[in-house]
Amino acid sequence: MRGEHHIRPEHLFNLKFAAKNLERNAKKCDKEEKTEKNKVKKAIQKGNMEVARIHAENAIRQKNQSVNYLRMSARVDAVAARVQTALTMNQVTKSMAGVVKGMDMTLKSMNLEKISALMDKFEHQFETLDVQTAQMEDTMSSTTTLTTPQNQVDSLLHEMADEAGLDLNMELPQGQTGSVGTSVASAEQDELSQRLAKLRDQI
Repeated sequence: MRGEHHIRPEHLFNLKFAAKNLERNAKKCDKEEKTEKNKVKKAIQKGNMEVARIHAENAIRQKNQSVNYLRMSARVDAVAARVQTALTMNQVTKSMAGVVKGMDMTLKSMNLEKISALMDKFEHQFETLDVQTAQMEDTMSSTTTLTTPQNQVDSLLHEMADEAGLDLNMELPQGQTGSVGTSVASAEQDELSQRLAKLRDQI
């Protein structure tokens, strides 16, 4: 019987607390994203496209990380609700109680992979698994990659240039050069810039 009492109210509190912390981390990422966007704008104003691109990649990475934290927060919250129901209904099994070993350390680590593995263990203890969880995992794995899609980076560069009231000169026909300099040539190879160039030619 001892194993059945391993899940205690403080474990439930720690799950809810972790969900709030994950949400806080998402907000921090949002702030970082804004900071990086401002750096993109300043770099474009100085005509430094290489630096602008680096900050644009950072901004997109922060945005993706924020989404991952929010998703995990919702997942932990859902598990906490199920644990609460199990405690209330006195349905805590020995195997479920075994999952809480090392749980606090994992939650405090704020390591998304470790927390995800812990949530997997919890979810397997419940009779019905959300189809949404599997879909969420697929979406998450596609956004945790360190590479940033270049079309997103180009879009962000243009967006920041527009906000700064500047023309990137990325879409200028060859022969005309702007303050961007040599990075213009490489930037013109991007799909987005080529499309803009075609549009400009048509006009």
